[in-house]
Amino acid sequence: MSETPKSDLIVGVDLGGTKILAGVFTPQLKLLQSAKLSTKSSRGFEAVVERVARCVRDAVDEADLSLKNVKAIGIGAPGAVDPESGEVIYAPNLDWKNAPLKKELEKRLEVPVFAENDTNLCTLGVHEVELKGRPRHLLGLFLGTGVGGGLIIDGKLYRGFNRTAGEVGHMVIEVGGPECGCGNKGCFEALASRTAIFRRIQERLKEGGKTVLTEMLGPGLADMKSGDLRKAIKRGDKLVERVIEEAAEYTGIAVANLINILNPEVVVLGGGVIDALEGEMMSIIVETAFDYAMPGTTSGIEIIASKLGDNAGITGGAVLARQRLK
Repeated sequence: MSETPKSDLIVGVDLGGTKILAGVFTPQLKLLQSAKLSTKSSRGFEAVVERVARCVRDAVDEADLSLKNVKAIGIGAPGAVDPESGEVIYAPNLDWKNAPLKKELEKRLEVPVFAENDTNLCTLGVHEVELKGRPRHLLGLFLGTGVGGGLIIDGKLYRGFNRTAGEVGHMVIEVGGPECGCGNKGCFEALASRTAIFRRIQERLKEGGKTVLTEMLGPGLADMKSGDLRKAIKRGDKLVERVIEEAAEYTGIAVANLINILNPEVVVLGGGVIDALEGEMMSIIVETAFDYAMPGTTSGIEIIASKLGDNAGITGGAVLARQRLK
């Protein structure tokens, strides 16, 4: 650590429905150390904020530093966030409404905190660090427990009128399709998220389908993870392979719609589902997107998978903190 600068460091935090990840970064956005904690959202807002503060302290401690070395913290939360007040307007996965995240974290850590929607930060992290700020127009799509997105337009994060732009998971792809957590039917999220994929596998089992997942995890498929699906496909599991193909096709249709509307230079896909199943999904997503997009709209457009993986959110948090400090 002797060569690492001891001041002007920034911390990025990715607050999710199930886990909290915090990372300590240099001003040049090099990750020094990270720490992870479970969210335990059922304990309520105050308890979760305390766990976020603890996770930040753990990451700083792992880097052999103190909070006095930290200039600012950028945090992403899963829902609608007011970036000026740092208030989480609505986060369904955390059961929060009008939650003063910035204010409460600053009270505990005595460091400036800047808050933003989590997938906006993932997009920001990919744009600034992975792609070196190159694309002027970028669409980020993240498939995990749910589906979220972020937009870079003219080189800047686009939030929209009500600061909720990028909620691509709630585009209706299939009229009358499965019910989504938002209350609508046939949303992209209800068709291609990890939750949707797991639900469809369970439905196929009830219909009499066979899968090696029951050998791997037991008849109830307890603690099923995206990585288990990749293992099943490698063992020749046709049921899982077909479900993943369907999710990839729905994702490709969503990408085509967004290309028609936004015409981004680059579309980046990330999140836990893509991290685990990139090899099984990306070629189908790209082919389907190009098939469904209006002829001529896809010329020169790249559709790629992010390499930042789990670190996209904390990287974006660090980018946000650095931007807001300036």
